[in-house]
Amino acid sequence: MEAHAAGAAALLGDEEKVRAVVEDYATAPISDAEKALFEYIERLTIEPASIREEHVASLRSLGWSDEAIYDAVTVCGLFNFYNRYVDGTGDHDLRDAEGYRATGSRIARFGYSQG
Repeated sequence: MEAHAAGAAALLGDEEKVRAVVEDYATAPISDAEKALFEYIERLTIEPASIREEHVASLRSLGWSDEAIYDAVTVCGLFNFYNRYVDGTGDHDLRDAEGYRATGSRIARFGYSQG
């Protein structure tokens, strides 16, 4: 998570905002639409069977396009898979804060294919 947060901070140029979202998206200085998307993703992660069309419709009403919702669901699903893979295999790459920043910078510059 630290490397991804560092990548987001590098792309946004706002480490404080990223930290606030990581700590508690509900109180972070982001739009209500962004908070709703994070709430949706949290629900999708914790209670996937509870997702209904009205949840998607609510995101649309806040201005999220179908493409943006699809992207969010795809990223959520992939990272749930990756996290379970890493947790299940014990394949943890432990780094210090500087290592996470360096990885985040690579992610911001080259994307995940070379991050």
